[in-house]
Order: sequence, then C-alpha cells, then structure tokens
Amino acid sequence: MSHVLIVDDEESICWALRRLLTEAGHSVAVASSAEDAFEHVARQAPALVLLDVRLPGMDGLEALARLRGLLPATPVVIMTAYGSLSTAVAALSRGAFEYLIKPFDLDAAAAVVARALERPAELASSGAGAETPPAGEELLGTSAPMQEVFKRIALVAPTEASVLVTGESGTGKELVARAIHRHSLRAEAPLVPVNLAALSPTLVESELFGHARGAFTGAATARQGLLELADGGTVFFDEAGDIPASVQVKLLRVLEQHEVTPVGDTRPRTSAFRVIAATNRDLRSEVGRGAFREDLYFRLAVFEIALPSLRERPDDIPLLANCFLVRARGPGSHARFTRAAMDELCRRPWPGNVRELRNAVEHAVIVARGGPIGPEHLPAPTVVAGEQTDAGVIAGFVRRWAESQFRGDQETADLYERLLDLVEPPLLEVALRTHHGQRVSAARSLGLHRATLRKKLERMKESS
Repeated sequence: MSHVLIVDDEESICWALRRLLTEAGHSVAVASSAEDAFEHVARQAPALVLLDVRLPGMDGLEALARLRGLLPATPVVIMTAYGSLSTAVAALSRGAFEYLIKPFDLDAAAAVVARALERPAELASSGAGAETPPAGEELLGTSAPMQEVFKRIALVAPTEASVLVTGESGTGKELVARAIHRHSLRAEAPLVPVNLAALSPTLVESELFGHARGAFTGAATARQGLLELADGGTVFFDEAGDIPASVQVKLLRVLEQHEVTPVGDTRPRTSAFRVIAATNRDLRSEVGRGAFREDLYFRLAVFEIALPSLRERPDDIPLLANCFLVRARGPGSHARFTRAAMDELCRRPWPGNVRELRNAVEHAVIVARGGPIGPEHLPAPTVVAGEQTDAGVIAGFVRRWAESQFRGDQETADLYERLLDLVEPPLLEVALRTHHGQRVSAARSLGLHRATLRKKLERMKESS
C-alpha cells in the first residue's frame, strides 16, 4: 500500500481518483491548493503526487518545481484540461513523471499510477526551468488530441531519437518538426527542411548528398548537400514516402554511420544530424507492398507522432479561426466572426484541415472588407469526391449483404445485431487507436457515453 496525494480543486476529480486509488489499496490525501499540499508533505511524504496545473494561488507548474526540491525521488503526475505545447514541455522538463489530459479515462489513470509507483527512482531528475515559447507559436489547440500531441513532442524533443510525424495534408506536420527542433538540444543549430516531392528525380541525390566538381554535366564546381549543411542540427524530410528507392539505401547508410559521400566523390564526410520525417501515407503499407524499405522505415520511425485531422478536433476550430483572423486583418481593423459564421466554420468537415481553414479565414477577411464576417463571406465548402465514393461503397456492401441474408428461408430475426457485429469492432478499434487508447475521447467522437463504450468493448472481448 502506498500513500498518494491528490492536489486539485475540482471535487469531482478528487472524488473519482480517491475512490479509484482507495479500491486499489492505497491511502489517499487530498489538497485543494499547492500551499495545502506543501503543508501535507511536511507532515507525511507521499509515494506519489497527482498535481493539477490550474490551482488557486500558486499554479501547478510552480508547485512542481518546489515539489521536486522537497521530494526529489517522488513521482509527480501532472493533470490538466488546458494543456498547450509550452505546458507539456514545462511539466516534463521540470521532472513530471507523466502528463494526464482531462477528462482522462480512469483505466488510463490507474495504469499511470501503477507505472509511477513501480519506478519512482527514475524520477530523481533535476528540473531545469521550462523554455519560453517564442512569439508566434503556431501549433495551437486545447482539445484532448492536440494535448496528446504536445505531450509527445515534449517527451521526444530533448532526446536524439528519430521522429516520424504522420497525418493528413494540412494538419501541421512541419510545425511539429519545428517545435521538436526548437525544444531540443540542437535548437541553436540549423533546421534544414527537405521537401522530397519538390526535388527533381534526376538531381535528388545531388541535392541531398552534394556533388564533386565534374560529377555530371553542368557540375562546374563542388557543392555541399543538404545533409552536410545540417551537421549538428536537424533534417526535416517532408513527404518521406516520396524518397526514391535508389536513394533509400544510401540514406539508410548515412543515418547509421553519420557520413555523407557526395556524388562523384569517394571520400565520406562526417555529418551528425537528427532526423524528423513526415508523411501523409501509410508507410507500414508501403513497406508491405515493397515500395519502402523496412529497415529505413524502422530507422525513421523510432518515435511516432500522429497528428489528428481537424475533423477529430472540432473544438479547436474557434481558437484557430480567431488566431488566423487576427493575423489576416489589417492594422486598425476590428473584423470579427458573427455567430452564424463561426457555426458554419465548426460545421464544415475541412478535408484540407488547418491549411484549408486558414485559407478560408483569409478569403473571408478580404471579402468582408473590414466588417463583420458572416457565412456569406466564406468560400464555398470543399467537396471531396472520394467521400461520396466511400459512402456509396459502404452502402452497396450493406445492401448486397442484406439481400444475401434475406434470400431463401434463412432466419433473419437478429439481422440488425449481426450487422452491428460486423461493423462495430473495426469502428471502435479505429476510434481507440486515433485517440491513443483514451476511452473518454473515443466515446465523445463516436457520440457514445463512456460507460456504453466500455460495455461494447467488454462484449467484444468476451466474444473474441
């Protein structure tokens, strides 16, 4: 049995956590402020602290720094419903064991508590002060999916691990790469972006590795490649799925040996850089069909960050839209969105994601000419033909399946349940994977109550 201290001023959170931890056999104390927590720690040292960020008086991040001095080997789990990239970086750089995003699933919280109590000694880290995010921070969002992204950025940034950022076009993959670099130990060195899709297929090797004088027609002088220019810094491979097959094996050698050999030269040159890659493709599938080298994939994807589409975080649309509005309107302009315009922005599916939303806001600012922005000032919604096609394919499948079930004298009393048995498991699986196993977020996206989702998952497990 361990003693756990919960520091939070939300009674419902404290009640739920106290019940969870008490049932697990732990003794639990609750403090509603950082000051109360310090008094409790002076009387009894806890084995674990669950600490909210927003507290009356001293906030959780300030309290974390002081707790690390008072309890250097005690794990502290940060809890927040208002996370941002800077909050995640601050929490983890100051020595937090984990970062829980409210509303969190109690099963997930129990797993974090178990891990923290098993490995408290690993937490004796010095908590350096958090970096202040630069002005103009563009990676924005208060939704649970984006807070998960911020947490993963904060976890991986101070390491040297290669990172693969995945997500649809327009979700902000380059912003993630820039944030990782900015919070890394290589922040003072260059970040070299390489858009592989934009490079000429005939010159891609020369662009990446450089070339010696006379290596090919037109090579009048020697030239350093992008990978050599990135020495000491970070290379960002945008559209990593477009790396030509002929280059993949050479790139793998560079990543493993930290040496670059220019085209037409035999002398390798040392270049130590970190790699961040991004793609909107499923590279695992590409590996499966032989279009991408498996060894290179595993070298690039040491740590993965999956960016959610805007459809998966609609709560962030007002924040993003207002941010783009402030940047787009001219000096002295007080243009604002009407309620109808904001409702329309939140209703649209945004297949082009954040990029499309930004373009729509800029278009509306121009058309509204400094006045209030209404729905009539927004560009027409984007219609994606593929969505209609996918819906038609699904409808056609259901129709054919139902017709086959009604043929002959087959029993059809439970037809609806049998259809649900077919379609529910993959739907729930994708929802959970998209929300990183967070049942609360997954249930919200499905339009289900958390308890309903839990029962469905239990029934699926029993029938498997």
